[in-house]
Amino acid sequence: MHQVLVVEDDAGIRDVLRAVLGAARYRVVEAGSAGRGETEARTHKPDLLLVDLGLPDFDGLEVIRRVRMWSAVPIIVLSARSAETQKIAALDAGADDYVTKPFSAPELLARVRAALRRAATGPGGSLLLRFGRLAVDLMRRELQGAAPGVHLTPLEFRVLEVLARAPGSIVKQQRLLREVWGPGQVGDTRSLRVCIRNLRQKLEPEPSRPRYLTTELGLGYRLLVEEKAGD
Repeated sequence: MHQVLVVEDDAGIRDVLRAVLGAARYRVVEAGSAGRGETEARTHKPDLLLVDLGLPDFDGLEVIRRVRMWSAVPIIVLSARSAETQKIAALDAGADDYVTKPFSAPELLARVRAALRRAATGPGGSLLLRFGRLAVDLMRRELQGAAPGVHLTPLEFRVLEVLARAPGSIVKQQRLLREVWGPGQVGDTRSLRVCIRNLRQKLEPEPSRPRYLTTELGLGYRLLVEEKAGD
């Protein structure tokens, strides 16, 4: 299940969003102010943010700018401001999409799905990563073909998502730590090594001789995936 952070000061709208998103099987975290929204974003590392612009402490645009300093997480603005200049300002600040209130629940969910698909794939990436007989569906967050009881954690899915945005290319340790753990953990390379080791145990035919999740000594990691299962 993907996690969505709702930054909205209107409790009634938060109730509606919680019901709509929950019915679509998203986990919801809520914040009623801009400051709280930034704190929850750093704490929970959500997969997507829904941000209102008219917040009580400071403008939602500032939330977007601050989050963009350390994360590429998809951000959708949900606001009553309908002027073109407001939409342009939000997109320029780093938002990925803009939905005007009052909103249609089906349209909002479609925008959420589209934003998550773009984040999961990235330029040249894929929603379905194949590791021999195993496959990881980034959109549904499923590990397919594994033995009973073997699954990936939300942290492991996020690491794969970041690597999948640049398939075949080196992704530096600092980028993985910043985007998955947050800017305060960029020096915690041990946690990253443990996560990569666990992924290899679950995905690699021979974890001690990795074929898909390779290390570039002193730099970072590279994700090499197959076009077809069993190649």
